[in-house]
This record gives sequence, C-alpha cells and structure tokens, in this order.
Amino acid sequence: MRYLILLLAFCGNVYAQGVKIGELNSYKVFPAFLEPYKKGWELAQEEINASGGLLGRKLEIVSRDDGGTPGDAVRAAEELLSREKATVLMGTFASNVGLAVSNFAAQRKVLFLAAEPLTDKIVWENGNRYTFRLRPSTYMQTAMLIPEAAKLNKKRWAIVYPNYEYGQSATASFKKLLKQAQPDVEFVAEQAPPLGKIDAGAVVQALADAKPDAIFSSLFGPDLAKFVREGTQRGLFKGVEVFDLLGGEPEYLDPLKEEAPEGWYVTGYPWSEIKTPEHTKFLNAYQARYKDYPRLGSVVGYATVMSAVAAIKKAGSVDSDKLVAAMSGLQLTTPFGPIEYRALDHQSTMGAYVGRIGVKDGKGYMKEWRFVDGKDALPPDAEVKKMRPAN
Repeated sequence: MRYLILLLAFCGNVYAQGVKIGELNSYKVFPAFLEPYKKGWELAQEEINASGGLLGRKLEIVSRDDGGTPGDAVRAAEELLSREKATVLMGTFASNVGLAVSNFAAQRKVLFLAAEPLTDKIVWENGNRYTFRLRPSTYMQTAMLIPEAAKLNKKRWAIVYPNYEYGQSATASFKKLLKQAQPDVEFVAEQAPPLGKIDAGAVVQALADAKPDAIFSSLFGPDLAKFVREGTQRGLFKGVEVFDLLGGEPEYLDPLKEEAPEGWYVTGYPWSEIKTPEHTKFLNAYQARYKDYPRLGSVVGYATVMSAVAAIKKAGSVDSDKLVAAMSGLQLTTPFGPIEYRALDHQSTMGAYVGRIGVKDGKGYMKEWRFVDGKDALPPDAEVKKMRPAN
C-alpha cells in the first residue's frame, strides 16, 4: 500500500510539473509591441489548457524580461533552462538579441522558437539546427514591397534605418532587390541613427538636402513617430514617395492618430478588415478575453505558442531532438492562415499584409491592402542553400 501511495504521489507530481516553455523578451524596452504579444501567448496558453493541456499535462509558460541586450538575454535563457527546467525556449524581439539566444540554444541543444526578430541571419548565414523563426524576415517583407517600389520607377532613393542588425539587414535587402528590379536606381543619401535615439531634425534635413524622389525607411516605434512629425513639418515628404517596412502595424500606426502619413507604402495588420475564418475566430476570442483589439504582436504571441504546441504534439515528447525533427516541415493554421516551417532553412511561410496608409476619422489605417504569402517572398532554394551553413 505504501508503495502504491508513493507511486501515485510521484505520478501526481509529474502531472503537476506540466510541460514548461521558457519565454524571454524585451518587455520594458519595446512595450508597444510586446504587451499585446504577451496577451497573445497568454490567450493561446489558456485555450490549450482549457482543451485538456498538452501530453496529458498542463502547459506552463515561464516568462523573463531579457533587458533588450544579448548578454542579459543569454543569462535569462540559462536561468529558464537550469532553474526553471524549461524544455523549449521562445520569444525575443530585437535581431541582435535573437541571434545571441539562437547561438545559445545551439550550444545547449534546445529548441528555440524565435518569434519576432526579423534579421535574415537567424535562419540563413547564422542558422542552426535548433532555431526556427515565425515571422517573415527583413528580406521577405522587403521583397513584398519591391513590386510597388519598382513600378513607381523613381531613380533617386534615400534610406533611413535604425543602426543595428534589423535595420542593417532591411537596408541591404532593399538595395539588393530594388537594384535587381531597377538597375538604374541611385541611392543618394543614407541615415542610420541609433535605435531609440534619433535626432529627427538632423536626419530629416540630411535627407532633404539630397533631394530624393523616394525614401525607404525601416524605422519603427518612437523613432518613426519623431521622423514622421519632423519630416511633415519640414516638408520632406511633399512630392516624395515613402516606403516604411513596419509602418502599418497598429503598434506604430495608432499612436500617430491624425498625423499618420497618408499614402506611405507599408506592411502591417489591417485587423478590422480581415474576414477569413481563422482570423475571425482569433479576433473574437481576443476581444472577448481582453475587451480590446489585437495588434500584430498579439498574432505573433499567439502563433508562436501554437507552433510550439503543434511541435510537441507531433513529437509526442519534449525531447529536444524529437522536437527539432517535428519542427522541420511542421504545418499548422494561424490567424493569418496555414504556415509551414521549412525544412530547408527553418523559416516559416507566415505572410504579411501590404498596403498604403490612409487617414480616416482622425486616425491612420491601412488601405488598398493585400495579403502576401510568405512562401512567395523567399529567394530560390539554391540561393538559400549557399547562404545557410550545413548543420
């Protein structure tokens, strides 16, 4: 009898432990995106547990703030594995942070599901066996904008970007892809302010002095808002076409209100106009839970957890090698429709919405939008194989 009691107690403890995912992100540094992101993954966690959990156990997500720096992120990841006994890592926002955690995951041989970092390196030049990425990369989102940019046939382009891995990667992709589509294009000015520390007056004046026909920006957040306001005040955008990589995301568009720059070409998330069944289901659940509308971060947080859950179910285990095998070619449905994590490079085929900014009722919105499937915005497989190391 005593043996039976001990056995039952042991089994109960195993169940109580749950399936534990370690999540880390820069919540204090990038709250506009990451507060909705957290709501998204919490909603996914609640739905999974309400439906019976995972592998007969409760899904637990243990979250840490990574401080927005690579060193702090690696320390947070180590704590999640060593102290919290997480079996999967997920999250990160900034590209340099994502790359550091990706390298750490490869060293520790644990699955890392990169939610938000957009640098191409995380799946190509610095790709590794244990890292998979959800969101479309800088190359992919830039490729989605190139057809409109090339169609305008503007010769003189200026570029502005935050001077860290994401901005550098976006700029390199834009130059390469536009030059391929329009060989006579000229890049007449380039400004690279530090992230979060833009001197908008100086940047706008430098771009205006170059007299560009068009501008490509990968600014976001407060930097983007300052650039928009200063550029509008100084007349930089009059007669100039502007493309901004993330400018249609509600996180960055909504704070501008009536100051939203009408006519800009952007990628983003027209949440109120998407009528697909999978998005409607997500939207209804999110609004019922939070009494608020979702931002793009909400979709990313939700889809990241659902990706990890799908991999664990497919593997039937939390063993790292089995999870990596399950992630390779994994297919699931997200609020943006079906996606696949490509075996070739561990990049998901999640798409994005491309359109222009309009202003209505005192606030910005995305107009003339279309959805671009991520699989249609990737380079040829042969090119990917040359960039990605064998592992």
